[in-house]
Order: sequence, then C-alpha cells, then structure tokens
Amino acid sequence: MIKCFAKNKFFFILMTSCLIFHIGCSKQPKKTNSNNKSVVSNPTSVYKAKNTTDIKGNDEATFEKEYVKAYTLFFQHKFEESIKICDEIIKKDSKFYKAYTTKGISLCFLNDFENGLKNINKSLEINPDFPYGRFNKALAYELYGYYDESLKWYDKALEVENYIWSYYGKASIYGRLGDVDNTIKYLKIALSMDSTIKDTIKSERDFDPVRNDPKFKNLVE
Repeated sequence: MIKCFAKNKFFFILMTSCLIFHIGCSKQPKKTNSNNKSVVSNPTSVYKAKNTTDIKGNDEATFEKEYVKAYTLFFQHKFEESIKICDEIIKKDSKFYKAYTTKGISLCFLNDFENGLKNINKSLEINPDFPYGRFNKALAYELYGYYDESLKWYDKALEVENYIWSYYGKASIYGRLGDVDNTIKYLKIALSMDSTIKDTIKSERDFDPVRNDPKFKNLVE
C-alpha cells in the first residue's frame, strides 16, 4: 500500500513538471500524502530533454499523439484510462519506451508497485538514458518508502537531466528523515532554479520533521 504521507506532494510535483515538458523527446514526474496539493494544468507537453528523436513516418507521429493523451490522463488521475492507451501503443510498437514509463508510474499510483516498476524498467531497458524513466523509477521507490533506492535513482536522473524536482525529491526524503543539513542542501539548489517553489516548501508536509529548525526557517523566510 502506498504510504499516505506522500501522495499529495508528488501529484503536485508531477503536475508542475508538465509545464516544462516537450513532446517527442528521446530522453525524457512520491508518494502518498493525499490531501493538499492541487493539480497544475497544461499536461500537453512532455519532459524537457537534451536530445530529441526524429518522428519517422505517420505511425510514430500517431503514437506520439496517443502518448500525449495517455500522459494527460495520468495527470488527471485517470490512471486506468492512461494505462489502456499505453497498452494500445505498446501493442503496436513494443519499443515505444515512453508508454512503458507512464504505464508504470500509473500502476504505482494504483498500488501495483511490482508491475509498475517492471514497466518503468522496460522503458529504461529500451532507453537507459531516458530522464523521465529514471525520475519515475526514483518516484516509484519513494512512493513505497524505499528511500535509499529512491535517492540513488534521483542521482541517476540528475546524471542525464538537471531537473529541479529531482533535487526537491531528494530534499523531501531527507526532510522526512529529519536530516536538516541535506534537506537544506538540496532545497537551496531547487530554489536557485526556481524561487517560486518556496510556497510549496512552506506547505510541504515532508518537511515537518525539520520545520522548526532555525536553518530551515531562515531558508523559507
């Protein structure tokens, strides 16, 4: 069962991350805190990446369009519908790695960690340097409380994409563990990339164990 303290934040992270995503990338958004993070709109673009894949022919263009539908449904919390479209894409093109990733993280939010992780791993088997795949693997582990593995995969995601929510993910894990120094370390990096996340930090339950520390208070003032 997904841990209830984690879901809210990661829905927010995943929705917010949509805003910087691009369609058609070759390299491509914890858990369960389910109450206070709202859905951020505009899931019509997909994870910003360093390299892009040329669309080859009408079939691949069609798969991309279908993938965007699945991706959008995921951010609307319509996980079963998203999975259905991903399955249709995979049936037609078993190498379309992005579909495995979105299917996998959808399954994780449906409390099927084992099959969710299998699909994310399949995506990374096809494209090991896919940032969204690496990020989702970290996210999946964090959703289920495997923090050491999650931290490792956030680092692996950062190897291929300097992504704000990977730093935030690491900070939130350290926050829950009461490690104020590492919490602040990674939040400072995230804030240097986008200072507007300060309001998110202020309301993030994951930071409750360190919230009263003077160093943390100073950071979010």
